[in-house]
Amino acid sequence: MNYLENLFSLEGRTALVTGGSSGIGLMMAEALVMAGADVIITARKEAECVAAVERLNALGGSGKADAILADLSKEEQLLALCRQIEQRWDALSILVNNAGRNWGAPFGKVPYKSWESVFALNVTAPFALCQELLPLLERGGRPDDPARVINTGSSSGILPLGNNAFSYSASKASIHHLTRVLARELAGHNITVNAISPGPFDSRMMKLATPDETAYEVVRDMVPLKRWGNASDIAGAMLFLCGLGGAFVTGTIIPVDGGVATNCGDEPQKQRG
Repeated sequence: MNYLENLFSLEGRTALVTGGSSGIGLMMAEALVMAGADVIITARKEAECVAAVERLNALGGSGKADAILADLSKEEQLLALCRQIEQRWDALSILVNNAGRNWGAPFGKVPYKSWESVFALNVTAPFALCQELLPLLERGGRPDDPARVINTGSSSGILPLGNNAFSYSASKASIHHLTRVLARELAGHNITVNAISPGPFDSRMMKLATPDETAYEVVRDMVPLKRWGNASDIAGAMLFLCGLGGAFVTGTIIPVDGGVATNCGDEPQKQRG
């Protein structure tokens, strides 16, 4: 194994990627498969899972992909997923908590239950998966090469950019803080916990937020690097955190956002002016 392979190869690793059938989750799963990991993706829609698995297995990477259907906002389905993972693998090397939900409405018109539904998937499910899969993660790590938990945060969880997505922004701030709390809690179990905080990427959520070219350009212009993120941007962060090169990193929130997290309060107005 050469120098780069030693740092970033994931040969022989096992990984679970929630929300892995599309968007950033699919980009994450692609990076893992290409680096040699055996990956299970989970999502709610069967057709999307089938298409994603076919795409991942056609990439030519040394890893392979499979899928298990689950709505992780529902406790019984989350627990059933964990039992299936336990039946399939003796150890879990990587847990990627990416599944997420958004809800947008002007202040004063946000339904009570919508807040609960966003937090159930974006915050409660990642915590529950860490608890339920702890024995597998413990068996998947060792002191010099821990098991990895990667949470998907958001630039909305760093900057107060509500944009009528109040529960989403609050949930992502919560997952950032939960990442740091769990990093301390699980360090003694040979498990690292980190978060990737994406800016604008081509995903279902962002398409809803940018329904036309004008909206797309406004969001792009808020990014200091003046572009949207792509699959290689996510892959680089994933391979760093999951490979041997990231074995001594825990409790971090890594912005993969083109500099969005550096924006000051008046930045959008300056750019539109």
